[in-house]
Amino acid sequence: MAERFLPGLGWIEILLIGFYAAWITGKMLDPGQSARWRRITWTVFTFVFFGQLAMGLLGYERFLMTGKLHLPIPVMILGGPIFRGGISFMPILLLSTIIISGPAWCSQLCYFGALDNLAARKKTDLKPVPNKFQIKHILLLAIIVITILLRVLGIDTRITSAIAIGFGIVGIGIIIFLSRVKGKMIHCLLWCPIGTLVNYMKLVSPFRMHIDDSCTNCMACTRHCNYDALGKTDILNRKPGLSCTYCGDCLTSCKTDSIKYSFLWLDSKNSRNTWIVLTISLHAIFLALARI
Repeated sequence: MAERFLPGLGWIEILLIGFYAAWITGKMLDPGQSARWRRITWTVFTFVFFGQLAMGLLGYERFLMTGKLHLPIPVMILGGPIFRGGISFMPILLLSTIIISGPAWCSQLCYFGALDNLAARKKTDLKPVPNKFQIKHILLLAIIVITILLRVLGIDTRITSAIAIGFGIVGIGIIIFLSRVKGKMIHCLLWCPIGTLVNYMKLVSPFRMHIDDSCTNCMACTRHCNYDALGKTDILNRKPGLSCTYCGDCLTSCKTDSIKYSFLWLDSKNSRNTWIVLTISLHAIFLALARI
């Protein structure tokens, strides 16, 4: 970003963002601090993202990544390429983050997700979200079908953009009126089609989370999972549910240290450390770029 304003300044930005990444990584390697710092850094990233967007809207196009305005609504990552009939930068970016760090997009890197995370910051109840899987899959299918129909019918882009903006506004309403009340990230769980895709696409990454047999089924972790991935069934099955984003907020709630990361041949601690380093590196890179 800095290189756009003064040649050579980008190297200084790289150095500063590297120090920032190292500092945040040090904070988040401690499971006791990771939930707090995840919320702080994710919120900072989102404010920077929308701040750069606002500057671009005011006419300072150097703050826009491509110099062109793109609707900053997660559904456009899916709907945009389907409607245009061609791949774009954002799906490639999403897939690359999934390969590198699994579902970290939904716990560290999504500009809408941070707002949902802030709204759902209180402890959750023990009741799972009813009909969660039916709702999210029906909505994903509906978005794909409707987008294809809009393309086939040749609907004007002004109309499709208005539909996307309306979808985003409804999503913000869900964040304000449902996520805040439920203590669960209802927007990310149900409304966002990218969240549903990430639930499955994360399987291409070798990172995993599981619950070992030292678990006492106390369900203390359930109240610390805003992603509704640690219900009774999930705990009895000894692995977090499909909506788990590997955020690790649940770790300190487990008195028996039963919830663990795994990555290839590494032990649980080093698996988690590897995930933290890769994820914070992505966060820092995104933060330094123009309107990501």
